[in-house]
Amino acid sequence: MNIIDLHCDVLEKLTRLENVNFRSDARLDASLEKLKAGNVKVQVFAIFVHSELPDNEKFLAAIRQIEAFHTKVLCEPEMIHITEWEQIKQLEDGQIGAILSLEGCDCIGEDLQKLEHILNAGVKLVGLTWNHENGVAFGASEDSSKGLKPFAKKVVQLLNERDIIIDVSHLNEQGFFELLPLGNKLIASHSNAKAICDHPRNLSDVQIKELVKHGGRMHVVFYPPFIENGKETTSMAYLVKHVEHIASLVGIQNIGFGSDFDGMDHTVEKLADAGEYQNFIKALLKTFTFEEVSLMAHRGFSKFVNRI
Repeated sequence: MNIIDLHCDVLEKLTRLENVNFRSDARLDASLEKLKAGNVKVQVFAIFVHSELPDNEKFLAAIRQIEAFHTKVLCEPEMIHITEWEQIKQLEDGQIGAILSLEGCDCIGEDLQKLEHILNAGVKLVGLTWNHENGVAFGASEDSSKGLKPFAKKVVQLLNERDIIIDVSHLNEQGFFELLPLGNKLIASHSNAKAICDHPRNLSDVQIKELVKHGGRMHVVFYPPFIENGKETTSMAYLVKHVEHIASLVGIQNIGFGSDFDGMDHTVEKLADAGEYQNFIKALLKTFTFEEVSLMAHRGFSKFVNRI
């Protein structure tokens, strides 16, 4: 079964590791060979800049990851740069769609022109924060009573004008609710259900319902601490519990996947990298029908972007 995955951190590794190649490097969880083995048809590649970098180096770090996307990912003939959503439907057998996202606006400071440069590189999804405070908002690890900053309105307005999907996964709770009436197109690219695993990175039942009420979607993440409380590893059965719970709240059609491969130091059993994606599909098929699983795997997100 084909997969659309909304989040991996390959680009950070491509700019940090020495002598790394995207096609087959064993150090990559979502290398080209592993994406092909897992039947990943579309992969979103996040631009992630570490928060501990000096502020004056963050934008350059983001540009280096965009450069790596072009020189190390798109240089492979199977990889097709998705700059318009309708291109997903045009992918041929053996081709994999590659999409850029921005995981947090730390790299732009309070400079809207820097965000415009990043969007011009083909970014289609933007998260306002990572876990920490930046010039736009407060992240998931910050005081939950602090939300969006004044600069956020300019950022969200630009994203709306450019038809960019705004990712809520790393926002704190106050920022999430302040964003709802402002953002035109919303998604949680890699978050789970707080009711199953009480972690700041997960969303409450109320948040999940409100996200979908505002036209958004919920994509589950494969990082064990977001799946089972206090665990560094967990089973796919526990991940399926999150899917079941979210489905009971908002329906199968509003669920997708955002693995976080290459951004995790621990993994789910038998789901260690993109090459093992079909193991998760088999686990889901024990609970859901083929049509339901295909909605989660790729058809639901395709329908979502067709409406944009």
